[in-house]
Amino acid sequence: MSELTKSLQETYAPTNQCFGCGPANLQGLRIRSFVQGDQVIAQWLPEPHHQAFAGMLNGGICGALLDCHSNWTAAWSLMTAQGGDTPPCTVTADFHVKLKRPTPMAEQLLLRAWVAEAGDDRATIEAELVAGGKVTATCRGLFVAVKPGHPAYHRW
Repeated sequence: MSELTKSLQETYAPTNQCFGCGPANLQGLRIRSFVQGDQVIAQWLPEPHHQAFAGMLNGGICGALLDCHSNWTAAWSLMTAQGGDTPPCTVTADFHVKLKRPTPMAEQLLLRAWVAEAGDDRATIEAELVAGGKVTATCRGLFVAVKPGHPAYHRW
């Protein structure tokens, strides 16, 4: 993934302030998700203030990474399925994270997500967080495109 290539977030929501994925949130996690085949991937490097205990990533940060990355996977998949030029604004309706083992912070982490099921306005996404070649956390979530009147409508 070249630094010259724009992520889904930078392409479709450059002013988004989301803590997890907003390019414009200078204090956020600033996840950068890229389409790679039938998956969406991201690489992310933890900083010392993301720590839970010595050298290990906070579980809530693991959840935020998986949530936002999965949400963008859903938005991209719905846009692609509808043949659109911009993704619909999607929100998390339900997601479950399994913390399988501590996630070390000493290296770049890999996020992978893919569509498990999709409908007209929603997608179920499965995702995993990988450190050192080992899956440290997984997620399965339902993400729904919102309609006018919802606070997240046109947030990007």
